[in-house]
Amino acid sequence: MKRRDFLKKVAPASLLPFAINGQPITAYGKLLGTRAEDFTETDKVLVLVQLNGGNDGLNTLIPLDQYQNLTKARPDVILPEDKVLSLDGIDGTGLHPSMSKMKNMFDEGKMHIVQSVGYPNQNYSHFRSTDIWMSGSNSDEILESGWVGRYLSEEWPNYPNGFPNEDMEDPLAIQIGSLVSQVCQGVAVNMGFALSNPTNYYQLLTGNYPDTPNTWAGKELDYLRTVARQTNEYSVKIKGAAESATNLSDLYPEGNRLADQLKIVAQLIAGGLKTRVYIVSLGGFDTHANQVDPVDTNETGYHAFLLETVSEAINAFQDDIEKLKVDHRVLGMTFSEFGRRIISNASTGTDHGSAAPLFMFGSKVKSGMSGTNPIIPDEVTARDNLDMEFDFRTIYSSILQDWFCLDKNDTDSVLLQDFEKMDIIQDVCSAASTDRLKQKQAGEAYITNYPNPFGYDTTVKYFSNGDLIYISITDVHGRLISTLVNDNIPHGTHEINFNASNLKPGTYYCTYQSGLVTQTRSLLKVR
Repeated sequence: MKRRDFLKKVAPASLLPFAINGQPITAYGKLLGTRAEDFTETDKVLVLVQLNGGNDGLNTLIPLDQYQNLTKARPDVILPEDKVLSLDGIDGTGLHPSMSKMKNMFDEGKMHIVQSVGYPNQNYSHFRSTDIWMSGSNSDEILESGWVGRYLSEEWPNYPNGFPNEDMEDPLAIQIGSLVSQVCQGVAVNMGFALSNPTNYYQLLTGNYPDTPNTWAGKELDYLRTVARQTNEYSVKIKGAAESATNLSDLYPEGNRLADQLKIVAQLIAGGLKTRVYIVSLGGFDTHANQVDPVDTNETGYHAFLLETVSEAINAFQDDIEKLKVDHRVLGMTFSEFGRRIISNASTGTDHGSAAPLFMFGSKVKSGMSGTNPIIPDEVTARDNLDMEFDFRTIYSSILQDWFCLDKNDTDSVLLQDFEKMDIIQDVCSAASTDRLKQKQAGEAYITNYPNPFGYDTTVKYFSNGDLIYISITDVHGRLISTLVNDNIPHGTHEINFNASNLKPGTYYCTYQSGLVTQTRSLLKVR
């Protein structure tokens, strides 16, 4: 990997590995003080709960009005009809009996269910389908950036230059755990997190790393450690801030991996972080075999255990943020890369499928359910699958517009297409605030453009320290459209026109590079 590419993907995010209550956590940023009572209320928060492996939607949200055909299609895994949990105000649809806590949340108006969520031309690979959900891409295109990363880039376009600062002192996004996710990858830099390891935390604080070999890879590792040492103050303050907030719910179950992660999220939110997005995850949903325990009429088994884990963790988290009085600022969403096939297999399990239900939770979701039960044919083969009713990007559009309060043009720029939003979030947006303007101006802007959106052309304004400046225009796939500047530019502010009259309407990216500084602006060309 070239040093420039290395910086683009890793260095701006910084490494901040450490553990809270035994859980590794990674983040970038500077936190507020160490006393919880000194913290001030922050803006809205999104919590993404990833169910890795492809959750069986037909064993999660059961279409009781299709029960006869469902029994024929999956006799080895079907639940007894009288054990399915009914939902208040919903006829013909129920939850798995292990999800009693989430049923109560639904009945109390704290959950919205979206039926049959997926995307056109479903890909059945775990890795590729996860990439599609993370990036918000079509199934036939590859995007390096994530939808959350593009959103954060829209809100804080100058990041990471001049961050942290008084207008944004905290991490933009935090992932609990050690997995590096694409979802927060911006166009030029990672917007939130990097590799995590509890042992490395102490090495980072002391600087006592083992010697590296005198090789190219060893030199790159030395450089990476230098970046980590420069940010150790952040890790200390993150840990201190987490320890300053106390969870108030007594519903967190012991030995629940997801609950352990959400417990940390509640601590950090209550601690006053301005962090916009948290990502937690639970694996094991690839239930090709032994999905149920046939001895117990399919009510128990590994999938039942997973659903109970999710249900109890989310319920405890919601109870906690309500008692901490921050629930009005928190919206949660579960997602999985795909569902499972209609028909069961010969191993008491189910194989990779297409659409599946998605759960939104929080005090500000609109109660109820969107969509209708999927249709189960009278005769089902192993090739049959569920039809998609809602494209997952319509939910992203709803979050961006009705939760994070982006306008339609900015939302289309983030999602790279025009997706209609759904009516799933209560009215929480007001007119543009001075805080939003501060976010866009926070940090050091090396490049801007005006107007944006634009019709035929736009003026790119950039700053030079008297160094080599490289400014390029690319499309959303990273293909080079034009090189605007590639030269040593005198110190000062300069302008150059970009003529896009021959380009199709859509989102393009203007990337500025000078030394270690990389900054990208999204350009929206309209008709």
